[in-house]
Amino acid sequence: MLKNLLHSARQRYQVWRLAIAWGLGLLMVLGLGLPSQAHWADLAVADIQIENQNVNMNLTVPTGLFAQFDDDKNQQLSVEEVTKYQQELQKFLSEKIQLTAAKVKYDTLVVSSTTAKKLSSNLVATPDTHSNLLLQYQWAQPINQLQMNYDLFVPGVNTARCLAQVFRDGRVDNIVFTPISKNAALIDAPILQQITSFVGLGIEHIFTGYDHILFLVSLLMLGGSLGYLIKVVTAFSISHSITLSLAVLNIVSVPSRWVEIIIALSIGYIAAENLWRKEPNLARWQLAFGFGLIHGLGFSSALQELELPRNNLVVSLISFSAGIEIGQISIVLLTYVCLSYLRRFPWDLTIRRLISVGVIVMSAIWFCERAFIG
Repeated sequence: MLKNLLHSARQRYQVWRLAIAWGLGLLMVLGLGLPSQAHWADLAVADIQIENQNVNMNLTVPTGLFAQFDDDKNQQLSVEEVTKYQQELQKFLSEKIQLTAAKVKYDTLVVSSTTAKKLSSNLVATPDTHSNLLLQYQWAQPINQLQMNYDLFVPGVNTARCLAQVFRDGRVDNIVFTPISKNAALIDAPILQQITSFVGLGIEHIFTGYDHILFLVSLLMLGGSLGYLIKVVTAFSISHSITLSLAVLNIVSVPSRWVEIIIALSIGYIAAENLWRKEPNLARWQLAFGFGLIHGLGFSSALQELELPRNNLVVSLISFSAGIEIGQISIVLLTYVCLSYLRRFPWDLTIRRLISVGVIVMSAIWFCERAFIG
């Protein structure tokens, strides 16, 4: 009898320790160590104009990458600083950004300062984090083929990227450079290059959208059969795809601040519902569909900030949506496996409820940040 009681107490202790660890880990990792939404501090933008023998690149990059040239340490390269360190900047940039036309490197490169440009709605609020440079390349012969290797990223940041728009002969191509995808053709770029760029951007967006991840996890927290979970997630996918498309096409426009506030509230509501329900509700897919409409507006921010031209918007939109779905399916499968494992414990309901409490706390923090601070 005593042995059974000790064994039960020991098992209960192990379960509670696991629950506390999950709860604290959730708060520490998602609340303190990561931002409430994807941010653009590591983003660069390049507008590239190709004409005959010349390439002009209007480059907007985090000033931290040029800290050695920022004499006054104001996180912005001034005209004077760019002029003073022009030779050093040209050498530095020629190593980080390599352009070759039919395997021939440019003859000259001139780096100069340029006026500020709109980078994104987030960065307009904090323009002192980035600097604007004009890179002018010239070849002796007309350019027919052009390859670019871009390696100017914030060190150690996997989400760092450069969003490039290439203009030539009335055509506009969009390319996303990342630490694992540094090479691209700038002239007659294959459609597959654009597709893979935006699929990768969509995957990255879902995995760095920690609020969307918590919403998905909370939706599935009550468990259920795999078929039921697929039904719930499919409803969420269809609805957020609708509003994502409408927002990117500028058919629907909602202030991003209100979107982010409602997203925070939706996470809190789903997590709170997990506290009083023991089994999944058949109507939860309808709830997932409704909230998915709001989350789609949140997903759209990444593409809206790129100001994509209409001539290839459909390809970018479909590719980006596919990337989001790939990331989302990965999260759902991982959550399903974890929930199935939890069912081995007699206190799995308690663990799931404690996790839901942690999610409620996080949603409250995000709500306060978005409603009263940001």
